[in-house]
Amino acid sequence: MEGIISRIEKNSLAEELELVAGDKILQVNGRAPLDIIDLSFQLAEEEIELLIEHADGAREIIAFEKDVDEELGAEFESAVFDGVRRCKNHCVFCFVDMIAPNMRKTLSIKDDDYRLSFLFGNFITLTNLTAKDFRRIKNFHLSPLFVSVHTMNPDLRAKMLRTPLGAKIQTQLDELEKSGVEYHTQVVLCKDLNDGAELDFTITEILKRRPHALSLAIVPVGVTRHRRDKFPLKQFDKNSAAKVIEQVEAFQEKIRAETGRTFIYLGDEFYLLAEKDLPPVEFYDDFPQIENGIGMTRNFIEEFREQGLGSREQIAIDVVSGTSFAKVLGKLTGDCPNVRIIPVENKFFGERVNVSGLLTGGDIIDALKNFGGKRDLILIPATALKSGEEIFLDDVTVDDLRKIFAPAKVLPIHDGFEFRRALEPST
Repeated sequence: MEGIISRIEKNSLAEELELVAGDKILQVNGRAPLDIIDLSFQLAEEEIELLIEHADGAREIIAFEKDVDEELGAEFESAVFDGVRRCKNHCVFCFVDMIAPNMRKTLSIKDDDYRLSFLFGNFITLTNLTAKDFRRIKNFHLSPLFVSVHTMNPDLRAKMLRTPLGAKIQTQLDELEKSGVEYHTQVVLCKDLNDGAELDFTITEILKRRPHALSLAIVPVGVTRHRRDKFPLKQFDKNSAAKVIEQVEAFQEKIRAETGRTFIYLGDEFYLLAEKDLPPVEFYDDFPQIENGIGMTRNFIEEFREQGLGSREQIAIDVVSGTSFAKVLGKLTGDCPNVRIIPVENKFFGERVNVSGLLTGGDIIDALKNFGGKRDLILIPATALKSGEEIFLDDVTVDDLRKIFAPAKVLPIHDGFEFRRALEPST
């Protein structure tokens, strides 16, 4: 177990101690930290003794005193030092099992780690938690967590997760609540499997668990052309998506009338599939699950509209988008004759995968080549890129696009504010 330092902050305690990137923290006061959670608690003491291993293999003990609230000022290659907890389930809808073969290994890692849930909002199923894990969650008060429920029917959940451990969801949530832990929940909704009456049951059961249960997100299952699992999965279409919206709205209206909050949120894809207007911004409260794609479209629209639109009429702009979001962008930029929306069909994963975050560089290149004419600026969705890097899922880079479409500039766009600014006249 070791925490490998990736970066040292300037003027930090770590810099003062002459720590550098590549150094490994093996022990703090004689204890090996399991993760950055352990490390933060251990470093809360005033007298510290670090066992460090340098890049050349040499080990050194560094002893020092610090203020109680003084941080080390170091970033690490991984938030967990003893390895990511892997998922032991074999869910019938697992997206990792649907990616193309021979893609980079990190895309095939199925994490189910409660620490990453607390730190970064990753969803976990709870099926691999031990009694020791529950004690640690309680002792460190790791709250809130993000739990993939999918269904509160024990037998159906065991079937969907393909493990008998999936049936323990009720008792596992009970255990979290006894520890004072709050949690957000999600349901990956599969047509004719956990929808309909089963969804009514799940919503009702989760509502009973408030205030520990903080929110419930319902997102439609996605299926790529690389899926080999023989379990029959059905996706939602326009009519069935509309029925889900109608079903869930009945709960939402009742909850908002009682509490002033929505609590249950549908994935944006349901509204886009059903060709229905997105709920107003206040409907999403404080966007508790925006990282899960809940309300992302509405938030983008509000950011874009906040200060109005001034078009850069002197240049030709191509805006790359997944097919589902292209219509939204078209409405926002309808008055800009110099702006073209380029809807990209996802040939890599399959045309039914229509979100911008799963576009590949190769498909974007093909789509842009199919649109001739003048282009000075190409805007691409930053959600399609690896976090912190300008690289797509198929390992094509943004620089590759820049070389192919030079002299046009290529600019990743993160949100509605950046999109609006990109369309404004140069100052």
